[in-house]
Amino acid sequence: MPPVAPMLAKAVKEIPDVGHVEPKWDGFRTIVFRDGDEVELGSRNERSMTRYFPELVESIRRATPRRCVLDGEIVVVRGDRLDFDALQQRIHPAASRVRLLAEQTPASLVAFDLLALDDADLMAEPFARRRELLAGALADAEPPVHLTRATADPAVARQWFDSFEGAGLDGVVAKPLDGPYQPDRRAMFKVKHERTADCVVAGFRWHKSGPVVGSLMLGLHSDDGVLQHVGVSASFTMARRAQLVEDLAPYRVHDLSGHPWQVWAEAGAADGRRLPGAVSRWNAGKDLSWMPLRPDLVCEVSYDHMEGNRFRHTARFLRWRPDRDPAGCTYDQLEEPVRFDLAEVLGGPAAGRSS
Repeated sequence: MPPVAPMLAKAVKEIPDVGHVEPKWDGFRTIVFRDGDEVELGSRNERSMTRYFPELVESIRRATPRRCVLDGEIVVVRGDRLDFDALQQRIHPAASRVRLLAEQTPASLVAFDLLALDDADLMAEPFARRRELLAGALADAEPPVHLTRATADPAVARQWFDSFEGAGLDGVVAKPLDGPYQPDRRAMFKVKHERTADCVVAGFRWHKSGPVVGSLMLGLHSDDGVLQHVGVSASFTMARRAQLVEDLAPYRVHDLSGHPWQVWAEAGAADGRRLPGAVSRWNAGKDLSWMPLRPDLVCEVSYDHMEGNRFRHTARFLRWRPDRDPAGCTYDQLEEPVRFDLAEVLGGPAAGRSS
């Protein structure tokens, strides 16, 4: 019965040879509970997402055993790529909007573990057995419900790591074949792409705990010279957050006149661009107000991949770059992955361990 916390993965630098590697899907992690016609979609934080994906609930009823619990990822496929932006838009409070988006950007489910089947609790079973049962349970499944691809060949896993990013995936996950399912424990391994970029620091947000820096607001110049807000860097110790207040003090400005984000802040929206002070989709009460800085500071950050014109995840601060010209912080420096047909990733062998 829900809720069940999903098993997590720890980040490692190299793909471990543990006998099983899967693509790392970039979507919403979900635990799927089905009991007859009743279907519940539980999020990573154990909240219900069922109402946001009515079309997926119907697909799950058609594709899965009548009584089961699955672990998987909800994704939105657009063309030959995953579209995380479109997936985020699916979380909306208005029922009419939910119905419209279900038609315009239907979701898919990629299943990669089986926690229960009929009366059997499988969490204590080794993963190899759970995978075997999952393949059998989804043997007749059709899109938009998929069984994730998998391989035992380290060479194939490295090939996937290099090529699948072009379809919007963000790495691979390795799972020990003898491991039980461990809710909320980092018992798997994930390998993600990591790259670096020089970014302009044009603002910051205060930390929720008090008058120390919460996050640095990062920008890159587009081809037309506009400084786009591309994300934040937020992983600092409390001592470093306090030090950043002093470091940033000479660059603080008290009005937005002439600031590259002035128009965005005043308008509240700008041609679909991500705004520095945009309302949080996940927490309407979260304070996203920001303090502008003179756009003269440059820092180097590491990031895994881009989603549209911004960093998909929080970037990691590496160092200040006083030797870099802010005007030279452009999108041109970013590495673009080779395009890869997502249908080939989704359409692999149902229970096979090779590409």
